[in-house]
Amino acid sequence: MPEQASYRVVVIGAGFGGIGMAISLRRAGIDDFLIVDGADDLGGTWRDNTYPGASCDVPSNLYSFSFRPESWSRRFPAQPETLAYLRALAAEHGLGRHIRFGSHVAAAEFDERRAVWTLTLDSGDTLQATVVVSAVGQLNRPALPDIAGRDDFAGPSWHSARWDHGVDVTGKRVAVVGTGASAIQFVPEVARSAAHVDVYQRSAPYVLPKPDRPYRQVEHVIFDRFPIVLKADRLRIFLYGELLTSGFVVSPKLLAAPMRLWRRQLQAQITDPRLREKCIPDYVMGCKRVLFSNDWYPALARPNVDLVTSPIARIVPDGMVTTDGDVRKADVIVYGTGFKTLDFLAPMRVTGRGGRHLHDAWRDGAEAYLGITVPGFPNFFMLYGPNTNLGGNSIIYMLEGQIGYVVSAIRALAGENLAWIDVRPDVQRAFSTWVAKASRATVWQSGCRSWYTTASGRNTNNWPDHTFLYRHRVRHFDLAKYRVMPKQPTASAAGAGRTGADRTDAGLE
Repeated sequence: MPEQASYRVVVIGAGFGGIGMAISLRRAGIDDFLIVDGADDLGGTWRDNTYPGASCDVPSNLYSFSFRPESWSRRFPAQPETLAYLRALAAEHGLGRHIRFGSHVAAAEFDERRAVWTLTLDSGDTLQATVVVSAVGQLNRPALPDIAGRDDFAGPSWHSARWDHGVDVTGKRVAVVGTGASAIQFVPEVARSAAHVDVYQRSAPYVLPKPDRPYRQVEHVIFDRFPIVLKADRLRIFLYGELLTSGFVVSPKLLAAPMRLWRRQLQAQITDPRLREKCIPDYVMGCKRVLFSNDWYPALARPNVDLVTSPIARIVPDGMVTTDGDVRKADVIVYGTGFKTLDFLAPMRVTGRGGRHLHDAWRDGAEAYLGITVPGFPNFFMLYGPNTNLGGNSIIYMLEGQIGYVVSAIRALAGENLAWIDVRPDVQRAFSTWVAKASRATVWQSGCRSWYTTASGRNTNNWPDHTFLYRHRVRHFDLAKYRVMPKQPTASAAGAGRTGADRTDAGLE
């Protein structure tokens, strides 16, 4: 744990974004930085999600940094292998001395006079930084459903992102609430040992085949000896993702091929017509997250698994009561109900210029220029912020573009002798107007409810265009889009002319 209290850069979060940011800072010659994380280990979502069957649903050769390929064991590696990749990255770049674990950031406040951010930790300790980079992500705060009697259940219960490995489900009756990305991975595993599993479904997901298999030794040799082959494989995976994205952001008609794959798998793996009917979504493909699995439908077809589509009326000490009056016993409840995705940065309280709170700025939904920065919050940057999530490609590709943009901004601060930079409100408004207009044509605003949108249907999470166009937008940092504050002159110089604040007010933007 570093002992100094003031840094050039403080990065919040030690997942993919935070680790990637730290590596890029070191590569840029910036060594005065600290990563803070509330947990006792790095890894972010790959540290937190240890449920049975946890694995990546983006092919491994693309779900990794371009500057550091890995010799993955299979196309879709399990959680421990992805976590090991992040640990290896941190070790290779000597990040251990830059990380402070067990440090939740409760508040961040900008001192405009000194051009310094003060971070207050849950412990009461404070840190100061010229630049703050939030890398807390969008999928880090488990969401529990608002079901009457949830606290009345007498048996063990937990969210999938906080798996209780001390409970053996063998021979038990397990109730699973939710049919999202986590549930389709852990339900097949749980069903193999549990006496019975009830899966409570609010809406059916689209589930495509997952082309997973171990890599053969000869493939590892080829990747090692001919890096161009590995790059070609990354490009192939990326282009497939962009084709899927075209169906989300251009026209659902372009999803004809994925729809055929989904329908073929459903018909082949579920023969019971009543069960198959329950598995048919009532929305356009992509409006909710598209999932990938080869064993989800077979798990639902097992004799010890029931797919329950009647809503849960309440939870009682020994199970569930559905709205049709059915009482279903349970020994264990597992909530596969996703995350609080709309409350970006919460519960951290961020205060910018003039005492403005970010929570107030986002009262009608989160928004940020390029998903990275917000007017009124100088030198504060986000990775995986609003409108940078993806429906069909690798978030690591997005993160690399964002990280490069932030490093360029930090370089501009030093190169132009600036105390702070703050994105111009008109730039933010123009960007938000474009996002809103582009989102209207996407499947995410086609009428279904998902974690991508607010209650009013506004898209606050997803990038509403092709992924390569985002990288095009962030390839260069344009200082002209920012208001700037030159560093304060020395006392002797201040007496001879205007101060930095005077110059900003005079229109230096």
